[in-house]
Amino acid sequence: MSNSFAAVESMLTEYNELEAKLADPSIHADQNAARKIGRRYAELGQVVGAYRTWRSAADDLEAAREMAAEDPSFAEEIPAMEQVLTEAHDRLVKVLIPRDPDDARDVILEVKAGEGGAESALFAGDLLRMYMRYAERQGWKVEVIEANESDLGGYKDVQVAIKAKGTVTPEEGVWAHLKYEGGVHRVQRVPVTESQGRIHTSAAGVLVFPEVEDDGEIEIDQNDLRIDVYRSSGPGGQSVNTTDSAVRITHIPTGIVVSMQNEKSQLQNREQAMRVLRARLLAARQEEAAAAAQDMRKSQVRTVDRSERIRTYNFPENRIADHRTGYKSYNLDHVLDGDLQPVIQSAIDADEAHRLATAGE
Repeated sequence: MSNSFAAVESMLTEYNELEAKLADPSIHADQNAARKIGRRYAELGQVVGAYRTWRSAADDLEAAREMAAEDPSFAEEIPAMEQVLTEAHDRLVKVLIPRDPDDARDVILEVKAGEGGAESALFAGDLLRMYMRYAERQGWKVEVIEANESDLGGYKDVQVAIKAKGTVTPEEGVWAHLKYEGGVHRVQRVPVTESQGRIHTSAAGVLVFPEVEDDGEIEIDQNDLRIDVYRSSGPGGQSVNTTDSAVRITHIPTGIVVSMQNEKSQLQNREQAMRVLRARLLAARQEEAAAAAQDMRKSQVRTVDRSERIRTYNFPENRIADHRTGYKSYNLDHVLDGDLQPVIQSAIDADEAHRLATAGE
């Protein structure tokens, strides 16, 4: 880690350069550029702050030892100062471990009904409410992009954009927290349609993508797109629009298909579909890069295998269990009301432990 400490000097230089750029009003004429600079500045700010704290603690300890050589009474303060230095050192090591470069991004999150029919759709609705309440607690904004409601309530498929307010540090980013939610979520409870009180097991899938800023980061050739338009439909399949406002976009090279019908105009639905398509293409590109590097997110907790049951929600026991981290608690009602942070924190801690363990590899 000594080499990493040496690299802090270059980070300090970059931090000061970015600070000067952000003070220049002209840089804010390009909002995308300003956002990128602000995000990098916030990321480096953590390293700079931790480094300064560590440097200050080291200087204080050195001074105390020098004074203790002349006045033994100063020696009593040294053990506490050594502890402060150790904690500052550990914090600096932690922030120097390379993070997921997308941690500060906002996300597009999709919940899809799976096994279990109507009960699965109801559970998908419960999951959406859980994420919306969690976002509210975090001070994030939620925007419903597309919602395909089921006949008995809940959702067959729903997509939302979740955004942080302003520029945030990577560890405070939406992706940094919600990237662990991708996978199959299993529920065990008595469905509302069950007349004999039997417990059923069903599932819903959650997909999470870092959102792409429309700044040329993902280039899409219009010749690679097939765009179909049709009339929007509501629950039961009935038409809810007399014009062809719904849009289906197929990215021919990858086969990715995105459909949108929530907005009233074809243009709005097309814009929303392109927004989701860019996020999915970014995720696909990252997975390809990881595969090429033979590093498909080694940490078990960061695997986004859609067939993997990552969590079980047991209503009769009021229990929630995360199968990747071993987390278990008996406050499912609170979790579904948005108290999701302890569950997510168990994933963050496991991922962090993995990154620390593999930092020297």
